[in-house]
Amino acid sequence: MKKIITLIGFLFLGLSHTTEAQILKKLKKRAEEAAKETAAQKIEEKVAEKTGKVMDTILNSDKKLKKKKKSKTTHETQENNGDSDSDIESQNSDDAFQIYSKFDFMPGDSILFYDEYALDNIGDFPAKWNANGSGELVTVNDSSGKWLKILPGYNTYYIPDVTLPKEYTIEFDILAAGLDKHTSSTAVLNILISDDSKFKKGNNYVSASIPFCQYSAIGIAMRNYDYQSRDGMYNQISADVRETVLNQPHISIAVNKQRFRLWINEKKYVDIPRIVPKDTGINTLKFELLQFKDDKEHLFIRNLKIAEGGQDLRSQLLDNGKYATTGILFNSGSDQIKPESYGVLKQIANALKEASTININIIGHTDTDGHEEENLLLSRQRASSVKHVLTTQFGIDEDRLQTEGKGESEPVAENTTPEGKALNRRVEFIKVQ
Repeated sequence: MKKIITLIGFLFLGLSHTTEAQILKKLKKRAEEAAKETAAQKIEEKVAEKTGKVMDTILNSDKKLKKKKKSKTTHETQENNGDSDSDIESQNSDDAFQIYSKFDFMPGDSILFYDEYALDNIGDFPAKWNANGSGELVTVNDSSGKWLKILPGYNTYYIPDVTLPKEYTIEFDILAAGLDKHTSSTAVLNILISDDSKFKKGNNYVSASIPFCQYSAIGIAMRNYDYQSRDGMYNQISADVRETVLNQPHISIAVNKQRFRLWINEKKYVDIPRIVPKDTGINTLKFELLQFKDDKEHLFIRNLKIAEGGQDLRSQLLDNGKYATTGILFNSGSDQIKPESYGVLKQIANALKEASTININIIGHTDTDGHEEENLLLSRQRASSVKHVLTTQFGIDEDRLQTEGKGESEPVAENTTPEGKALNRRVEFIKVQ
């Protein structure tokens, strides 16, 4: 019996050692897995931390996005972008128009699309755009305005929800960050007007490529293709915009049937009379960003405005006795006129010079953002600013010009949409009998 008990003891002891060995083996394996998980988690945390620091530096640091100012006239206050009519400031700057003295861009007078992203949240993709790539709204450099950050990629298109007519104008602001001497010579923003409403180049199109290379002056590439005639064109237009693209430039485009013109800030770089394929159903605007290093170089767009071209200004003012325009732009809550308004003011001054016997009443209007009393005062100040520019910059006799402000009291559209508000922020010129 004692031998049996001893044998059983040895069996249990052997079993115990075997079980313990298995348990230790499992614990070792689990410890190794846990170590790997911990290491992986630490790596992810470090990557996330570094990525966050990079994005914070790019998107929120004054130092990284500090612009080289050519002069105080080149988009001095981009955060004051005309998005609303509140927080009144009163200031005039004659110098702001000097650099724009040859600017002849005339915006369309019927707004089809205007997006300041007012109804969209930071981090979201804007509701009035479509894309087959990623993008999000961000704030930049502590600005109160929102910017759409677009990502690079061939055949990656960002498309605003608007159908283009035969004659129209396009305006928007761009901001480039992270550019340096290593930025690729093929880093460009393609502005494409196509007959395809989805995510292809299309059978018929015209495109302009704005370069961002910093080590060499690349020029603006113009392309088109007409599927029916199997005919295409390519030309590199000489342009040194290296410094310009670093300073939040304003882009203006005018399409009049087959004619295509493009301005960057005050300077016209492109004017081609027959580049838009004729009668091909080209009606879609697309943006395509190429050859940006996504970990370092970034591009943002805001304040896209598309307007249909209207009746001749001179005819409306002199023959009809009335002309209203949304093309005279002011800094937000201010009577300071933006220099890109020069083309409209110049046309008005020319009409007044041709008809030297008529007098004009200048009437300012606002949207409903802000307080009613403040908007009334602001509209009066803006009308006075327009008079000031017409007299000091264009030599119109001030006795021929009256001013008036009506604030938000006479809207021409609902104040519930960006387009409606943009239409209500207008200046009227009425012939006085």
